Amino acid sequence: MRVTMLSGGVGGAKLARGFAAMPGHELTVIANVGDDDRIYGLAVSPDIDTIIYTMAGREGPQGWGLAEDPFFAMDALDTLPIDASFRIGDGDLATNLFRTDRLLAGWSLTWVTTALASSFGIAATILPVTDDPLRTEVRVPGEGWISFQEYFVRRRHTDEVGDVRFRGSGFCRPAAGVIEALAGADVIVVGPSNPVLSIWPILAVPGVADTIDAHDRVIGVSPLISGTALKGPADRVLVSMGHSADTAGVISSYSGLLTDLVVDDSDAPAMSSKRPRIHTAATRMDDLAASTKLAARVLEIAGE
Repeated sequence: MRVTMLSGGVGGAKLARGFAAMPGHELTVIANVGDDDRIYGLAVSPDIDTIIYTMAGREGPQGWGLAEDPFFAMDALDTLPIDASFRIGDGDLATNLFRTDRLLAGWSLTWVTTALASSFGIAATILPVTDDPLRTEVRVPGEGWISFQEYFVRRRHTDEVGDVRFRGSGFCRPAAGVIEALAGADVIVVGPSNPVLSIWPILAVPGVADTIDAHDRVIGVSPLISGTALKGPADRVLVSMGHSADTAGVISSYSGLLTDLVVDDSDAPAMSSKRPRIHTAATRMDDLAASTKLAARVLEIAGE
């Protein structure tokens, strides 16, 4: 089975890890790049790196960065007159140094991502949704537009989100292989990532949403359990953008793209729907076994 998955950071990365652990199918992960930024002069791609580290079993305890990564460079920056609130471990720093150097040498982000995935021993294909600049920005009521990393990392996503926009979406093109992976998939899976901040940027790239809309099997996995996001502000952002923090809100946030939605067992009585069809599973992925079990459940649904 050819599985093409849309993924943001932690939740989507964990499900991708589950698919990668299962033999007998071809996996392509299309990653959000709206979180990308320049930090300390480096080209940082947080969601791509979280996907790579998690699929390699090397993710840090918070779900991002590398496990057991020292912070000697950050400790040194702390002694200098610079905002060092964006913490990058030393091994993670090497990833970003490599990306920055190769981009300056003329490589595309796709080439860089392929090289990094290969270096971590990942057999699946990981593609940025676009090689062109695409940046998520958040409007804070009474203040105006700020960058995603300002909102998410420096302010710890405590601000109310009045609106979001994806700067560059009118000019960017899908990266090589993205549309082909979507159109040629047996099933498209929308990972349990923040719909507004992680998946909408992917859908904002011209041609992506239309290709998904034309597909006959698009299975989403809800990022909420009993109306709450396990990590990050998905529940609060859904509400601030006019959707409810429940199964109905997740469905409405995808504007009819989904044919099926997997929700946690605890949300089973919440509602019924002919489209998308509602399925249940244990969606909490605390370890590889849970990720693999959920991936197997999605594939079971795809085969029905």
